[in-house]
Amino acid sequence: MRTFIFILSFMLVTFIAHATNKEKIKSGNPIPLMGHRFLTFNTVIRVNQIEVSRNRNVGVDERNMHTPERVIVFREAVEKGFPGARITWSFSWLALHDTTANYTKIRELIVGYHFKYGDEVTFIPGAYFANAYNTTAQVNKDLHEGLARVSEIVGNGYRPQSIVAGFLSAKNQEFLAKEEGIHVCQGNIWSQYAIDNQDGDGSVCYPYYPSKEHFCKPAQRKDDFIDCVNLDGWTTDFLAARREGFAEGFNSRMGVGPIETLGKYGDEIGLKEMLHSTAIHFDRGYELNGFAWVTNCWELCLPYDAVGLENWLSNIKKRWPDVKFITQGEFGLIWRNHYKNNNFNYRFEEKGSGIGGSDADMEIRWFMNKDFRLALLKNWKLNTPEKVIDFTW
Repeated sequence: MRTFIFILSFMLVTFIAHATNKEKIKSGNPIPLMGHRFLTFNTVIRVNQIEVSRNRNVGVDERNMHTPERVIVFREAVEKGFPGARITWSFSWLALHDTTANYTKIRELIVGYHFKYGDEVTFIPGAYFANAYNTTAQVNKDLHEGLARVSEIVGNGYRPQSIVAGFLSAKNQEFLAKEEGIHVCQGNIWSQYAIDNQDGDGSVCYPYYPSKEHFCKPAQRKDDFIDCVNLDGWTTDFLAARREGFAEGFNSRMGVGPIETLGKYGDEIGLKEMLHSTAIHFDRGYELNGFAWVTNCWELCLPYDAVGLENWLSNIKKRWPDVKFITQGEFGLIWRNHYKNNNFNYRFEEKGSGIGGSDADMEIRWFMNKDFRLALLKNWKLNTPEKVIDFTW
């Protein structure tokens, strides 16, 4: 009898907790921005490496890298590393419409994760570089129909709170906010300069409202304002990010991402750098800004063991147990609820990790607001005069 009562009580508590969690998601999650550390994580499901349009692509076919089994292992790694996490899944146009057994099953699985964990399911136009290959009007059409397809797949009137885009023009972000009612967009990659297929230099590494003039520029005035929170693609090491792409054998995108860390330096050193980049924000950054945010994009196709993801997340959970691991849409709306305009003044400080382009003897201090993005760089061991890095768009 006691066993029966215990089981019944456990089931009731579990049901209430799950219902409360769903209600928080439905109500927009009332967590305040200030006084919290936030972690967001998105992944990309696609058919081809770069789907430049609905019927044309460049790069390799990635069908064999996208399997239901891979999705299951990936999501299990997230839950093992950080129980209760909610992540963002983004589908390319082809991945939303592919009728093969694998992609049909992948869509079913991820819809299931939405209802089980509260994960966000959304669309990625052009698989990162939509504006490089399409007109503004075509991207708007893709956004409208892609989001409609997401709603159709998930059902129950579902609508994502954000999209993933890599880079998205100001006009398209304005369309997203005004016509689609979506006010959060991962629409710039702050560290991406002279590397890959498009640059994001001059933007801000934390959330901001973009200018109608350009997506990398923070809005300056009310008539210049786009009501779409523009999010960075992934958190980087500030010393590595000051570099020019692959210059001198380094990588400006090194930070929490797996390509530049686990892929380049192996599990042990790679994880060390990922945690170093995380700590920049969750330790000193939190003190300076009153809140902290770390974000990562880990494409499903990447050839890295999911254990690396689990290890990074479990270390975060152990070191910063108060971290709020939520979808990027939830986080963006929390920021939007706090900041009604671009009156932020972000500050960051870092001493290098000694890994890759993160010089162990260098110290960098960043100052970012709507007027300028300015860094001061010096050799802290030799106490040299600071050099100025002007990153203003």
